[in-house]
Amino acid sequence: MTRLLDENALVRSSVVANCMMNRERSLSGSNGYGRELGMDVMAELTARAGRATPVRWLDVCCGSGRAPAEAAGLLTDRGLTGQVEITGLDLVDHFVRDSHSPSLRLISGSVNQWTPDSRFDLITCVHGLHYVGDKLGALSRIASWLTTDGLFIANFDPGSVRRADAVPIGRRLTAQLRARGFTYDSTRRRISRRGSAQPRFPYRYMGADDQAGPNYTGQPAVNSIYEPLP
Repeated sequence: MTRLLDENALVRSSVVANCMMNRERSLSGSNGYGRELGMDVMAELTARAGRATPVRWLDVCCGSGRAPAEAAGLLTDRGLTGQVEITGLDLVDHFVRDSHSPSLRLISGSVNQWTPDSRFDLITCVHGLHYVGDKLGALSRIASWLTTDGLFIANFDPGSVRRADAVPIGRRLTAQLRARGFTYDSTRRRISRRGSAQPRFPYRYMGADDQAGPNYTGQPAVNSIYEPLP
């Protein structure tokens, strides 16, 4: 029988602890956020700048925080320091040294345990959901953190969301995601949504399998196990 880990045990898993996919990822370039998410983060932020309140970006599973730090530097160069606030969230607090911009805050914590103090106009997660235990719970929480017209976009592998018999929930899950306002691009394996909500999924989270092996990225990942609610 597969050994399932709870959230606290998963944080200590060698698969999660040794994940290096996002540690040094840049904002742009061949391995950057633009390529992985199919969007220009800076364009999204600057298009919203100039409002009465600062534009707020949350980068979940930000790794070392290199990409958020690069964005903060670019905002300073463009004179937009006070108009955008950037928050990076990661389990490990090994953040880049040049992360002292007044626009940037880097926080150590779990997406399923941390609670923000306000909502965000942009939330990104580059390959981080592969290592989250309760993925559906994370999606519900993230959706509730968006502003009315906020954008969420992340890499997501539905094949890692499975029943107790280890069979992927499959097309039923993608249909349920779309019914709750998410958009899923199966070709590029990206999930997104526009606007705040508090979606609930008809499943009970049972635990995480950190011995699932490589996913489509070629890196070891975590399967999330659920049972349907009656």
